[in-house]
Amino acid sequence: MRKLLVDFAHTLVPPKGDRDGPLPPLMLTLTVVTGLVDAVSFLGLGQVFVANMTGNVALLGFALAGAEGLSAPATLVSLASFLVGAVAGGRFGARFAAHRGRLLASSLALQAVLVAAALATALAARDSVGTPGRYTLIVALGLAMGMQTAVARRIGVPDLTTTVLTQTLTGLASDPAPAGGDGPRPGRRILSVLALVLGALVGALLLDAGLAVVLGVALALLVVAAVVTRRLAATDAVWVRP
Repeated sequence: MRKLLVDFAHTLVPPKGDRDGPLPPLMLTLTVVTGLVDAVSFLGLGQVFVANMTGNVALLGFALAGAEGLSAPATLVSLASFLVGAVAGGRFGARFAAHRGRLLASSLALQAVLVAAALATALAARDSVGTPGRYTLIVALGLAMGMQTAVARRIGVPDLTTTVLTQTLTGLASDPAPAGGDGPRPGRRILSVLALVLGALVGALLLDAGLAVVLGVALALLVVAAVVTRRLAATDAVWVRP
């Protein structure tokens, strides 16, 4: 228990000189954003994911089989948008390969623009989103989440992918000492899962107030994360190096 609490503390408030510096809490913030955004897409846009592509591929299979309430075109658009966003994230990663702080700050700024576009669409539709608005939201959010996932992968903070938790959960179950492993960073993995649950929970609860409300919260988190990252990245600390 003591090791777990220490891991929690070091993840949320990294000690001075830590290899990843402020990146873990920033990645957890983006994981909360993932939960918010997928709440909007799955619950508000007709059972399609824009961040969880494993789930989306399964939904595509269900839709092709004729499952009620699912849309193969919407799922394909989401997949395509995510992949394009991931390509953009890869380009950012190549451009800022030598500085993880600038990489994250720059990608967060563009991601915030994409979520702002989704928010503007939701506000214009007054949450009565028709087919054009629905696909606009799917594209904007899919691009944003593809970029986030690719950049998180390039930054490489262990156990904090921000969108994919299957390996995190597997590691959490298989690595602890009772299963024969040494149990590295259990607290970080638990916080990652809790962050996604928190984002999804808040998103689902706020959805009754409108898509724009949930997107507004996601945008606010992205803007704060971008500003914080930009200020912290101005240093030559060890965490900015790849």
